[in-house]
Amino acid sequence: MRLVPETLTRALEGPAVSAWLVAGDEPLLVGEACDAIRARARAQGYIGREVHFVERGFDWSELNASLRAMSLFAEQRIVEVRLLSPKPGVEGARVLSAAVAEPSPDVMLLVITDKIEYSDRSVAWVQAFEQRGHCVDADQLHPEQLPGWLTGRMRQLGLEPHPEAVQLLAERCEGNLVAAHQEIELLRLLAGPGPVSADVVADSVADSARYHVFQLSEAILGGDAPRTLRIMDGLAGDGDSLPLVLWCIAEEIRSVLQLSASDGQHGPGRLKRGGRRRMQLLARAAQRIPRAAALELLTAAARADGLAKGSDKGEAWDEVARIATEFCIARSEERRVGKECRSRWSPYH
Repeated sequence: MRLVPETLTRALEGPAVSAWLVAGDEPLLVGEACDAIRARARAQGYIGREVHFVERGFDWSELNASLRAMSLFAEQRIVEVRLLSPKPGVEGARVLSAAVAEPSPDVMLLVITDKIEYSDRSVAWVQAFEQRGHCVDADQLHPEQLPGWLTGRMRQLGLEPHPEAVQLLAERCEGNLVAAHQEIELLRLLAGPGPVSADVVADSVADSARYHVFQLSEAILGGDAPRTLRIMDGLAGDGDSLPLVLWCIAEEIRSVLQLSASDGQHGPGRLKRGGRRRMQLLARAAQRIPRAAALELLTAAARADGLAKGSDKGEAWDEVARIATEFCIARSEERRVGKECRSRWSPYH
């Protein structure tokens, strides 16, 4: 069965399961899911615990022997397997599939790894966990999911946040749930139980947002100009490569052009990267952005590439921010808002 952190508690209250796979790119959610599974296992009598880190040259036969070994004292134990990536190789996939298909009565298997991409969900060892055990997807929250998650966490601690407070906290902690969790704990200490206003959040919460270029792709395809500029500000502040940021924007412009040229069909196979969510955003962007505007933006991106290779980094970032914002507001009546956003963009000046 496939689960998310929100449905994990109910699954743990059900019949005992001897095989768990926790995968995701959000460390806080991965850690909390694993803690909950271990706690439930201990309550069921799994007292022992051994951990295997799968690195280069890992001996899968040793793990297989450990999974099959019977304890002299009938001690039930948790066997954790930590994969650096969800690609254990041929031998690893065989051992994990066999361990799930023929579980030892004394062992609960817990495999922890990074996010499993959509294209990898059909491989045999992952399917084995889905069919005979539980898979927990602990991925990063989408921007629209974050306010609800923050509200729930705050209410668990007796806080009653105003919507504006939640929105401000989401902006300051996007992409960094560990920091969000810590800031909520700090708010509980500073403000105590009860209402939490945006002013309290503004005075107490540091800007801990962490961004990457794939979030930028999502923001510009979604037409969210304010979030686009926040992400670019964060990327510039973290010292990210401007050519990489520009490539990301130009790649999405080209994708829009290719999809619109295919009359709204799926288009070339390369457009299908990123999963269903990106395809939905891309389809909406192709519908709202005129082809002529996209071509103009692609030409501007080519000029910006030359500017980015020059010496004036501030001017180059400004130009790339202008292109990203125009991408967001194409065919929109919010051009005045976009201009105001661009006037506030100045990471170097």
